[in-house]
Amino acid sequence: MKYMIMMFGSAEGMMETADPAWIQEMIGFMIQIDKDLAESGEMVFNAGLADGSTAKLVKQTPDGVITTDGPYAESKESLVGYWVVDVASEERAVEICSSIVKYAQVVELREVQQAPPQEALPEV
Repeated sequence: MKYMIMMFGSAEGMMETADPAWIQEMIGFMIQIDKDLAESGEMVFNAGLADGSTAKLVKQTPDGVITTDGPYAESKESLVGYWVVDVASEERAVEICSSIVKYAQVVELREVQQAPPQEALPEV
């Protein structure tokens, strides 16, 4: 089963307020969890993202497409990194999230769908 694990927070805020030793511990943890997931064969892909303050939001409006600064959510916390894993069970995915949450304000877990749900498909 494939899941996306999303880590939320504020990289900019963390760098301003967190203890440097904690930041080093967190970086070491992230490097190690990436290695562990790759070695176990559970890692599909992953990435860290630039701080949300660098995001651009592209919207469709009645007047056309507009681009504004900032992440979608109106908060300082936004998506800072993610992993897509292929694991044996939801319990394993939750176990991985449980180790990550120590270093994030919020971790979200979602199953990756292989196709749209049948009930969502229009009848032809």
